[in-house]
Amino acid sequence: MRNQFITMAVSLSIFSFTACQQSQNAQSANSDTTQQAQDTTAAVAEPVAADTSSATVLETVMSAPEKVKAGKPILVKFTVNNPSDKEQQFCKWHTPFEKRFLNSFFEVTDSKGEVVQYKGVMAKRIMPPPADAYVKVAPKGSVSAEIDLLTGYSITAPGTYKVVYQGDGISGLTKVNEVTVTVE
Repeated sequence: MRNQFITMAVSLSIFSFTACQQSQNAQSANSDTTQQAQDTTAAVAEPVAADTSSATVLETVMSAPEKVKAGKPILVKFTVNNPSDKEQQFCKWHTPFEKRFLNSFFEVTDSKGEVVQYKGVMAKRIMPPPADAYVKVAPKGSVSAEIDLLTGYSITAPGTYKVVYQGDGISGLTKVNEVTVTVE
């Protein structure tokens, strides 16, 4: 029974990733129906290949203050850069561009390597994402958003915390650095 549950969970994860990528490809492509059908078939057959087919990948830089007083906001800034000459877009789901935590899209660990508990909601999504779920990034441009880690994670003790982005399966943002914050 447990193996069936795990298999179902993995299948749903792959479907969600594929659906987001398919929707993004369909919205940004200016090709005929036959080409869209071929893209969809390729995306379903090999989700990884569909993700790497774009000419230039959006680059994401996270930043946060090095030191923060205990109880004060821990603002993580998320900047998405488009190094290409063509407008690109990404799904804002599971990113700070949603303006609040609707899922646990960061992995936050303390100096002992223990995972900090996520305390926010876990929103369910319709698939594929609607058009308003995408953020466009102009050629050679960038967009930024900030979010307070304390609104989604139980960071209560002083110490050093590592923040790693984990929402790439939905957003499509794969090149993201990690940041470290010391709470005093």
